[in-house]
Amino acid sequence: MQTNFSLAQLADSGVAESEKILRNCVHCGFCTATCPTYTLLGDELDSPRGRIYLIKDMLENDRPASAKVAKHIDRCLSCLSCMTTCPSGVHYMHLVDHARKHVEETFRRPLGERLLRSMLAVTLPSPTLFRLSLIGALMARPFAGLLPGRLKGLVEAAPKTIHPRSAVDQPQVFQAEGTRRARVALLSGCAQPVLDPQINEATIRLLTRHGVEVVVAKGAGCCGSLTLHMGREAQALVAARANVEAWMREVEGDGLDAIVINASGCGTTVKDYGFMLRDDPEWSEAATRIAALAKDVSEVMLDLGLEAPARQPKAKVAYHAACSMQHGQKVVEQPKSLLKAAGFEVTAIGESHLCCGWAGTYNVMQPEISGKLRARKVANIERSKPDVIAAGNLGCISHIGGGTDIPIVHTVQLLDWATGGPLPKALEQHETRLQ
Repeated sequence: MQTNFSLAQLADSGVAESEKILRNCVHCGFCTATCPTYTLLGDELDSPRGRIYLIKDMLENDRPASAKVAKHIDRCLSCLSCMTTCPSGVHYMHLVDHARKHVEETFRRPLGERLLRSMLAVTLPSPTLFRLSLIGALMARPFAGLLPGRLKGLVEAAPKTIHPRSAVDQPQVFQAEGTRRARVALLSGCAQPVLDPQINEATIRLLTRHGVEVVVAKGAGCCGSLTLHMGREAQALVAARANVEAWMREVEGDGLDAIVINASGCGTTVKDYGFMLRDDPEWSEAATRIAALAKDVSEVMLDLGLEAPARQPKAKVAYHAACSMQHGQKVVEQPKSLLKAAGFEVTAIGESHLCCGWAGTYNVMQPEISGKLRARKVANIERSKPDVIAAGNLGCISHIGGGTDIPIVHTVQLLDWATGGPLPKALEQHETRLQ
């Protein structure tokens, strides 16, 4: 793609990176075949190629985002399926994140939308505020029918049960069982400890059982992905620096062999810290080191080798590959290999490349599209008739679980149970399916 940016424009690091990405695009359209929004809506502007044209025009002419541009950029899930499909190596993730920042800085949204986005940006990255917001939603549930559209959807989507705080999410060290084979830091996350604390508990049990010392580092928190994908780059970078600082203390102290992440959306972002902080002379080198240490828990477990299962499960598991896992991190076979090693029968899901519709805050901001994608995903899963669904991202678990009666849990919860851990609570009424 030919571009015509001025030297003054290219002096901006974000513009310069976007210009390089734009020049890689050859207009082939392969991306349209795997884009969820284009598949549903059939609008060229709701495909990666169409959005690239909009972004190029907006950035090249240095103009504020229009309502039309904001609409089509907002409809992008950042599922990154287009990056898997693209034969030219277009790094669409960096391009659309830069576009979102430009939209956020130059386009004035309606008041209600601004308030909703601000509320999400403040509450979701903070476990304390998020927990309080869920309590508020629980109290408001009887009056949900009186609330306006998106707020009504928020209240109805909130869980009916609020879990107590888990002791494992406090800064501490969990000793390895037997001979120590590795030392890792675990990202506890922000929403996950509130919505499903069992995931971190299962991850720690699984790792320590396999000889890994696990540290929950003081000062580490939200990875920044939620605010980054809302165009609030400055807020995301504050979170990134806090995590880099917390983990570098461990690296320079007792050392780290890896930073383990069990939420694939967070993993994609942490692995990109080197790029995100590339222009910060104080943090760029450390951020690059941290990004290189970041691994999904399935990558770490495959390297360690799963110990012989303590049980012999016979269940058929439909493995849902989260977009941030398969397209963002290119982690595809590791979770399935581990489930098979644990004794499960892993069944394929049709259209596995398509997003389930969760995508961070997307299910709140674009509920209609999100709902259609979930229905399509659930139909594909149910067609394979599994006993249980496994996934490596809490958002997908919550979203898909709201559309089907088939139990769904995190992959590590199944691996933990198979190697001696407790049965996940979500499966307590379905235990006979696993035998």
